Amino acid sequence: MESGMERFESPEALRQAAGSHLGHSAWRVIDQDQVNRFADATGDHQWIHVDLERAAAGPFGGTIAHGFLTLSMLPEMVFELLQVGGVRMVINYGLNRVRFVSPVRVGSRLRAGAELTAVEEVKGGLQATVTVTFEIDGEDKPACVAESLMRFYI
Repeated sequence: MESGMERFESPEALRQAAGSHLGHSAWRVIDQDQVNRFADATGDHQWIHVDLERAAAGPFGGTIAHGFLTLSMLPEMVFELLQVGGVRMVINYGLNRVRFVSPVRVGSRLRAGAELTAVEEVKGGLQATVTVTFEIDGEDKPACVAESLMRFYI
């Protein structure tokens, strides 16, 4: 599946889909305003993110998004791809592994591909391990690869 949402009618259907690719989210343009607002929210005003003039002469040829800004887009992008019926609540349980592979230059388009790596029982529901790869349009290497843990409570 290249894009769109995978809708599982039940937790059991989710369990049976373990090992499948869920598709790709829509592309999103990363703009300077978004980067600046993230810098304000987190207090991370490093020049590579917010100083256009200095960053233009820096190693990336312009400003780049914070790695954690990219990572913070994970829930929205994954929920665009994955919905499960018959659950009362979904929580972000955490991350097993995160790598920021390539910088995301401001003005780039970013999307997430997701693979339902594993589904296992936990008290009250299921835990899904979703491997998310953030792709940069036109780049060979991903921006970020993260293994996300989501809990679906029944």
